[in-house]
Amino acid sequence: MPFPAWIIEKQGDSVAGRLAQLTHEELPPGEVLIRVEASSLNYKDALAAAGHPGVVRKFPHVPGIDAAGRVEASDSPEFSVGDCVLVTGRELGVSHYGGWAGYIRVPADWAVPLPAGLSLREAMALGTAGFTAGQCVDALVRHDVSPAAGPVLVTGATGGVGSLAVAILAKLGYRVAALTGKAESHEWLRALGASEILSREEFTALGDRPLLKAQFAGGVDTVGGETLSRLMRSLEYRGCVAACGMVGGDELRVSVFPFILRGVTLVGIDSAACPREPRLEIWRKLAGEWKPDGLDRLTETVPLAEIESQLAKIRRGGIQGRVVVLPWGTE
Repeated sequence: MPFPAWIIEKQGDSVAGRLAQLTHEELPPGEVLIRVEASSLNYKDALAAAGHPGVVRKFPHVPGIDAAGRVEASDSPEFSVGDCVLVTGRELGVSHYGGWAGYIRVPADWAVPLPAGLSLREAMALGTAGFTAGQCVDALVRHDVSPAAGPVLVTGATGGVGSLAVAILAKLGYRVAALTGKAESHEWLRALGASEILSREEFTALGDRPLLKAQFAGGVDTVGGETLSRLMRSLEYRGCVAACGMVGGDELRVSVFPFILRGVTLVGIDSAACPREPRLEIWRKLAGEWKPDGLDRLTETVPLAEIESQLAKIRRGGIQGRVVVLPWGTE
């Protein structure tokens, strides 16, 4: 039976997306066929939907780097028909048809059993963004940045990763400083658990010296570029920052002083290729003691048919929090 999918196609130099119908025969190979109950919208999906050559390698293509649903057929002993599973990262939505469709077919080792404590929609309210935020928090914990150590700065705090990092850290008892350029989002961030809000202007005013006043025990950086550089120079002794984004630039301008005078640590976070065992452990925590309170405050839910308007919003920086996408509609 045909099922809905958002297909992007290229004609000449033009790339366009449309709601279409696919059949199971058109799906790429894999051991597990999953009926997708929910997906999500990430910045990487917006790049894919625009045909960005660094994300999409061939056309036609189905975006969606996240998917959650029920196993419809399995050639793997690890999964049975009816099992609830989620898939984030790997090559889903990149070289492999993604979650913006009624069905996906994937290799068995891409699928993660839905952990107890999460519904399928909650798993997608988290998605790659939540998994990335969870890895960032894990990096801070592993590098002894405790709630007692001092405030943790989260940059790009209204985005998917940033907002979830704020919520998780606040739940764990950290004093969270949220950096944002959106004045209208201050109260929303405080409701998520931020105890302090910094504007971009305030952060820039910290200065441009090789070492700045030490005021953050740690950081979660989703921006990169000069923002990450300034955060590195503002860390306390033995501080740690987990870096996972580059919307503000892909170059890091920093001297060795933060490393050799304050002993700070910069940890890179890669979500797509994270090995299976640590992946399972992060999802266990996200479903349990790290599960953000009030996921509904963070999340907007839309049918796949309305994805075009959401793509326009994320491209102009108008998304706050997370967007869950329902391939089969809102029924």
